[in-house]
Amino acid sequence: MRQIIAIGGGGFSMEPENPLLDKYILSQAKNDLPKVCFVPTASGDQTNYIEKFYKAFHTLPCQPSHLSLFKPTFTNLERYVLEQDIIYVGGGNTRNLLVLWKEWGLDDVLKNAYKKGVILAGLSAGSICWFEEGLIDPLNAPLNKLDCLGVLKGSYCPHYDGENKRKLSYHQLILEGKIKEGYAVDDGVALHFINETLSAAVSSIPNAKAYFVKCLNTEITEIELNTSYLGG
Repeated sequence: MRQIIAIGGGGFSMEPENPLLDKYILSQAKNDLPKVCFVPTASGDQTNYIEKFYKAFHTLPCQPSHLSLFKPTFTNLERYVLEQDIIYVGGGNTRNLLVLWKEWGLDDVLKNAYKKGVILAGLSAGSICWFEEGLIDPLNAPLNKLDCLGVLKGSYCPHYDGENKRKLSYHQLILEGKIKEGYAVDDGVALHFINETLSAAVSSIPNAKAYFVKCLNTEITEIELNTSYLGG
């Protein structure tokens, strides 16, 4: 079984007092004490981000580690990744993440790990990266499309409720045919894909939502996804 859990925004870094999404990710592993590896490439492997991960996951039933491309400690990248049950990718700059992954060959390693049953998860940049296209927020520039890994079909927009310009930009790009129709996800919501098909939408915040956004008769249509609150 192949699984991807794409968080629009949330988890240990955005909701340190609310572990519902992180617990949900861990619960999808076959092992009672899964190996979960944090990949903080998109943030430039920021030390404080890595420390937040360990602080959060040391309190949960798992075996946490992290994978650094700036200060690597592994001897064989593919073997290290395949030893994990869960890969959890952090937020930050999606373009930089993809460039570094390609340079190291980590993009192909992760695709192979996915096919072998390693769960891929992440938030913001760490969720955008799995789709064909994503809406990104370049520094001092309009939001625009980025071609991503293409493991999942369509496009993806995180932080849908967090920034007004995201929704407006996503709608406009879809209307103009500049980005594919796809998923728009509020902070606190995760989409769970099994074998490349959406299986569930779950939330750590009551009333947080997710949508499938498409163009119909030259107008934007938001199809609200049934989202289950994990705290209920």
